[in-house]
Amino acid sequence: MSELALDSPLQFVKGVGPRRAEVLSDHGLNTVQDLLFYFPRRYLDRTSVLPIGSLRLDTTATIIGRVRAHGQLPGRKGRRYEVILGDDSSDITLVFFEGARYWQSYFKKGMVLAATGQVRYYHTKQIVHPDLERLETDSDKMIHAGRIIPVYPQTSELTRVGLSSKSIRSLTTMVFEILSETIPDYLPETIREEYKFPHIHDAVRKMHYPGSREEIEFSRERLAFDELLSFQFLINERKEQKIRVNKSHKFAPPGKNLTEFKSKLLFSLTPGQVRSINEIFGDLQTPHPMSRLLQGDVGCGKTVVAVATAVYVAENKLQTALMAPTEILAEQHFRNWHDVLLELGINSALLTSATKGKEKQSIIEKCASGEISILIGTHALLYESIEFAKLGLVIIDEQHRFGVEQRGKLYSKGDNPDLLVMTATPIPRTLALTLYGDLEISTIDTLPAGRKPIKTVWREGAVREKVYDFAKEEAKKGGQVYIIYPLIEKSDKVELRSVEESFNELANGVFKNNKTAMIHGRIKASEKDKILEKFRNRQLEILFATTVIEVGIDNPNATLMIIEHAERFGLAQLHQLRGRVGRGEKESLVVAIAYPPISEIANKRLEYFASTSDGFKIAEADLELRGPGEFFGTRQSGLPEFKVANIARDQKLIEISRNLLSRLHSQSGQLDGDYLKVKNHLYKYTEAKMQNLSGG
Repeated sequence: MSELALDSPLQFVKGVGPRRAEVLSDHGLNTVQDLLFYFPRRYLDRTSVLPIGSLRLDTTATIIGRVRAHGQLPGRKGRRYEVILGDDSSDITLVFFEGARYWQSYFKKGMVLAATGQVRYYHTKQIVHPDLERLETDSDKMIHAGRIIPVYPQTSELTRVGLSSKSIRSLTTMVFEILSETIPDYLPETIREEYKFPHIHDAVRKMHYPGSREEIEFSRERLAFDELLSFQFLINERKEQKIRVNKSHKFAPPGKNLTEFKSKLLFSLTPGQVRSINEIFGDLQTPHPMSRLLQGDVGCGKTVVAVATAVYVAENKLQTALMAPTEILAEQHFRNWHDVLLELGINSALLTSATKGKEKQSIIEKCASGEISILIGTHALLYESIEFAKLGLVIIDEQHRFGVEQRGKLYSKGDNPDLLVMTATPIPRTLALTLYGDLEISTIDTLPAGRKPIKTVWREGAVREKVYDFAKEEAKKGGQVYIIYPLIEKSDKVELRSVEESFNELANGVFKNNKTAMIHGRIKASEKDKILEKFRNRQLEILFATTVIEVGIDNPNATLMIIEHAERFGLAQLHQLRGRVGRGEKESLVVAIAYPPISEIANKRLEYFASTSDGFKIAEADLELRGPGEFFGTRQSGLPEFKVANIARDQKLIEISRNLLSRLHSQSGQLDGDYLKVKNHLYKYTEAKMQNLSGG
C-alpha cells in the first residue's frame, strides 16, 4: 500500500471507500489528519471495569458481559424493556422505560456489551438506562490481559456503514503504520520543555494507543492546552477588533431624565446596581461600541439597570432594542416600565409574534421614523420589516437562549450600536475571563433590601400528599403556590407526571376548593396574559405550570413552589425556578420532589440545590456536574465544542495558556523565531474561526 500524507482524502484509505467517506465527511472527517484528531470518548481497562458479582448498590460502575436474554415486559407503570447481562461472576438486569422498538433490534443474544450506570435494587440488582458500548468478542479478553481499549464516539450513521469503535481503531492503526510524515508541531521545543508537554504527534498517537492512564492524561493535557490557547487568542482578537471600530453616535453626560427616572422608582438601587450603571454609562461615553455582559443572581435587579441604560440612550436621541427569549418575559418588561417611561416622555412599544395587523404595522412605521425610542420584544424584533431610525443600543436578555446568528441579526440593524447582554445564570468567577474575554463584565452581587432567604428542601415522592396538604394551608394563609412539571402532556416514552394530567386530576381532587389555573408553552399568548394577571392580582391561589415561568415572572406574593420530578432538572434550572418565589417580604419555601430511580448525579444536584441559594456557587457546581457543553448550551452560545479540554477542570492549563499569550502580546515587536512561529499559527486559526464566532 502506498504511503499516506496528513492531507490524503479518507476516501482512498484502504477499507474506507466512497460510501464510508461520505458518512465520515458528515462527521467532519475528510482527511487523514481529521481522523487522527477523532479521539476516543473514553477508555476501558481493568481499573475501570468491575465483575458483576462485586457490584455495590448506589455506586456508578462499568461492567462487561454477554447478553443472556432480552425482551419487553409489562409493569405497573407501563411496559419496559429488560436485558439480562452476565459475566463469569454473576448476572444483572438492564432496564429501559422507553424505546422498546429500538432496543428490540439493538440487542442480540450473545453480544458483548460494556454498560455504565448506577447500580440499584428492585427485586434484583439493576441498572436503569445505562450508557452502552457494543464491544467485539475479544475486547474483554484484551482488557483482562491488561490492554486499554479506546472507545470512539458512535452514531447510528457510522454503525450503519460498519464503522464500529473496533473499525475506527483498526483504521487509525493502519494509518499510523503507513503515514509518511509526522504531525507538525507549532510549539517549539523550548516552549514544550518549559511546560513539560510532549510533541503533538506523540500526544495524538498516545490518545489512540495509550500504555497507561497516566499517558492518556499526559497527552490529553497537551491537546487541551492547544485548544485553550487557540480559543483565548481568538477571544483576544475579537476584543482587539472591537476596539478598532468607532461608533457614529455620541453620548452627553446623564441629564434630567435619569434623575427623574430614579426618583420614580419605589425602591433604592443596591450598591451593585449603582456600580453596574456607572460602568455601563462609562462605556457608552467612549468612542468605541460597548460590549458588556451584565450578570447577577436571580432577582438581583438587572432589568432596572437595563431600563436606566435605555433611558440614557433615549435622552441622547437614540433608540434601544430589548430582546427577551419569551413572550411572557417581554410582556412583563413592557407592562412594568411602559407607564414610567411615558411619564418621562419616552415612547416604548411591545412587538411579539402575537402582535398583528394594524398594531404591528403602526409599530413598524413608528420604529422606522424614530418615534418609538425603546422597542421591547422577542424574536419578532428580527423580522426583515423592522427597521430603526437610529439604533444606539441593543440589549439581549438571557443571552444564552439566543443563537449567534440571532444576536448578530439584531445588532446589524444599527451602525455599530452599543451592546449589553444579560444573564441570570451567573458565570463562574473562574471562567468569566476565559469565556467572555471579549466582553467587559458587570456583576450585581447584592440583592434588594428586605428579601428573606428562601428555604429549600427535597423529598422523595412518598411525601407528595403531605406536601399538597401544606400547599392548601399556605393558600389559606394568603400565600400563592406554583406547582412545576417537566412535561405538558403525558408521554408514552417517559414515566413522568405532566402538567395537563396533574391539573385535571388535582384541580378536581385534592385542590377542588382552591382557585387554580394552568399555564404552559402551548397556551395562546392572550390566554397566558389573563392567567398571569389573575395570579398577580391574587385571584388564583395555585398555578400549575411548566418551565415556561422559569425566567422573569415577578409575583411578590408567591411563597411556595413545588417542583415535581426535580431529578429531571438541571441545577441552574432548579435555581432559576426557585427565583420565582421569595420576591416579596414574606418567607418562602421550595419543595423539590424526586422519584426513583434517582441517579447519583441527580442526587448530588438535589443535595446541592437544598444546601445553598448562592447563584454563583450553584453555577460552579452545575458546571462541574454537567460539563461546559450542557451548561453553556455550546451550539447556541457560539462557544467552541472542545474535543479534549474541559474548562471546568483545566484551570491550570487555562492559566498557562493565558501566560503564554501575555508574553506574545507584551513582546509583540521583539519576538524571536520560536514565539513568532506560535503567533503565526494562532493567526491562521483565528482567520478560520473568526467568521463562525461573529455576531456580537
